[in-house]
Amino acid sequence: MTRRFLIRLCLVVAGLGLILSSLNAGAQQNPAKRGRKYKSPPPTARVEVTIVRDFNDKPVSNAAVIFHLVGEVGNMEIKSNEDGKAVIDVLPLGSDVRLQIIAKGFQTYGEDFKIDKPEIAIGVRMKRPGGQYSIYGKNTPAAGSGAAPDATPPAPKPDAQPSQQQTK
Repeated sequence: MTRRFLIRLCLVVAGLGLILSSLNAGAQQNPAKRGRKYKSPPPTARVEVTIVRDFNDKPVSNAAVIFHLVGEVGNMEIKSNEDGKAVIDVLPLGSDVRLQIIAKGFQTYGEDFKIDKPEIAIGVRMKRPGGQYSIYGKNTPAAGSGAAPDATPPAPKPDAQPSQQQTK
């Protein structure tokens, strides 16, 4: 009698094992119902910025190159290398970017760009700082400065020969 009981018990346990293993295999075939959904990142562009001095075309090293995504919070900042180049490849295609460059001894540069190609090369010529413009004193623009010139137009030159009237 115990032998019959053990055989029946083994058959019941084996049957339950088969049923449970088939349920587990069915759950593994449908991965969409469990885990985190994967969202692929947007396509990005490679942007290379080359920074040179305006007066002698030599590269500007260690300049701060800052990318502000318009409408987003935060920025991305990298430094230019000894060749004056800064490369970034995480800017999403189709975005608007405000590029700002800060280098010691030069005017700050800033401009907006549309990232519309997978590879973009931007050349920037850094200028020396100009003279400060004041409304209180006489402003004479320094050579190469961005100061506004004097607003008064130059006086007309007198003719070399005075105009002669014809008498009859």
